[in-house]
Amino acid sequence: MITWRKSDHSNDYEGSCVELGALDRGEVGVRDSKAPGDGHLTITASEFAVLVDLVRHRVDPSGVGVASSASGRAVV
Repeated sequence: MITWRKSDHSNDYEGSCVELGALDRGEVGVRDSKAPGDGHLTITASEFAVLVDLVRHRVDPSGVGVASSASGRAVV
């Protein structure tokens, strides 16, 4: 059974939250907290580390840019 968790920094603003779960073989599950029954994205631990780094530094790998919300949090 997967234990899903949200970040301590998540809020209920427009329901824009993701949940993370530790999967087998060190993979990470990422799902929409508004629709947990719709499945999840499975990524490796190294892919997750890159994702976290991109969000922390507000980098968009497509080169378009990542906007910030009024709170300063990245909006992806």
